[in-house]
Formats: sequence, structure tokens, C-alpha cells
Amino acid sequence: MDFDTKAIMAITRPKESLFTYYMLSALMTLFAAPVMLPYMYFRFHTMRYKFDEEGVSMSWGILFHHQIVLNYSRIQDIHLQSNFVERHLGLARLEIQTASGGAGAEMTLEGLDDVEQVRDFLYSRMRGAKEPKSRTMSGEGKSLEPVLRDIAAELRAIREKIGTRG
Repeated sequence: MDFDTKAIMAITRPKESLFTYYMLSALMTLFAAPVMLPYMYFRFHTMRYKFDEEGVSMSWGILFHHQIVLNYSRIQDIHLQSNFVERHLGLARLEIQTASGGAGAEMTLEGLDDVEQVRDFLYSRMRGAKEPKSRTMSGEGKSLEPVLRDIAAELRAIREKIGTRG
């Protein structure tokens, strides 16, 4: 793996060039620019990222605060997207999809320094993700695996008895 885990875990804010992209996008709306400029300004200045051992989170907003938290084990696919202006500014978007059933991305990470490294980091985490610690019996720290094995063995025994009767 050729990514720096510590550098990725330290990412908390988007690149400054994302602000330029947001302002250009707002100006392209012409008549809606007076509404879009403040919206994009506050979106950029409140956007925060957090990468940790369990997953990735993103938050933004002042009046309407949004926060998305995804465990690595929930990530199904990651798409790298960029248009002409984004490429010119050295930007790209990582669109992270989960199995939630929606057609769009659950989370879109924007304004990252090295999106290929972040994408590779997320792929390695989603493939090597461990089950959350809450997957135990009644919080006692006991694993469900032995119980499930016993249930499977009993079901096999029932299937055999039913098979011998018919």
C-alpha cells in the first residue's frame, strides 16, 4: 500500500482551491448568485472531515447542520469524479456508496489533497474492516460465533431427522 495512514487520518479540512471552485460555481448560477455565494461560503468554511479507526465522518452547515458518519464496513463502492474546472484546480470528488438502497452517494468527500491515496486508504479499510464491537451477546463481550455454530448444528440434525422420516 502506498498511502500515508497518518497523513490521511490527520485530514480535517478541504483544500483552499475548493473555495475557488465553490465561488465559480455560485457565479455560474447568474441570477441565483446572491443566494448561492453565501451558501457556498458557509459550506466551505464549516466543512470538516474526520478519519478514525472505525470510519469516516463529514459535517458542514450553520443554520442546518449536516453530519454523515460511515463505518468502513458499510462502504460498498467508491467513485472518483472530477469535471474540467475541478481538474484545472487540482480537485476531485470521492463519492462513497453504501448498501442503503439510494441511487446516489451516501457521502461525497471534496477538496482533498491526494484523492487517489484517500481512495486507496478507504478501499483497504473497507476490505479489512472488522465487525463493530457491538456485535456481541448482550454486551458481555461474548462472541456470537459459538452460538451460531450450535444453532447450525441443531438445524442440520433436524434436517437429517426430517429426511429419515420421509
